[in-house]
Amino acid sequence: VQLQASGGGMVQAGDSLRVSCEASGRTFSTYAMSWFRQAPGKEREFVAGISRSGISTYYADSVKGRFTISRDNAKNTVYLQMNSLKPEDTAVYYCALYSRGPGVEKLAARYDYWGQGTQVTVSS
Repeated sequence: VQLQASGGGMVQAGDSLRVSCEASGRTFSTYAMSWFRQAPGKEREFVAGISRSGISTYYADSVKGRFTISRDNAKNTVYLQMNSLKPEDTAVYYCALYSRGPGVEKLAARYDYWGQGTQVTVSS
């Protein structure tokens, strides 16, 4: 499976940005998807996850109420809409496909498939 992330960029605090991740090579709708991020010198952390159908979503406390994860199974794409961005949101954002079970997994080590990452930089 290949995951291609896009949509990162440089914005100011309070702005919005949407990142996307298109999957190929597997039946996209049968896998839960997540977004992680990694800032310099920090471990990769869970940001948001979405179930196979898109009905269930999960968020890290730090982004709850500001970020929205969604998916379009017809387009094999998962999105992360980021609003009210803060400088502490600056990181490389990675999409990930969870192949080991039906639910959303929050541990990065349990993911086998990753996108290449897209940089999001928020200036104050």
